[in-house]
Amino acid sequence: MEGIQFLAAAIVAGLAAIGAGLGFGMMGGRFLESVARQPELAPMLQTRMFIIAGLLDAVPIICIAIAFLLIFQ
Repeated sequence: MEGIQFLAAAIVAGLAAIGAGLGFGMMGGRFLESVARQPELAPMLQTRMFIIAGLLDAVPIICIAIAFLLIFQ
């Protein structure tokens, strides 16, 4: 049964990393598109992008905490 916990932790950590990478990539691309279309809105969009980045980063951190709980249980 020990091997299943490690496998579950690896799956959780891997999916968290993939999700965060896709999320940041999409967010950055959309931010650059928006700034290219309307450069005068760049400061407002940048502020909102950083808020979203903080929220987007919270989910993988929680997933890593769950993975550690699975490993060290």
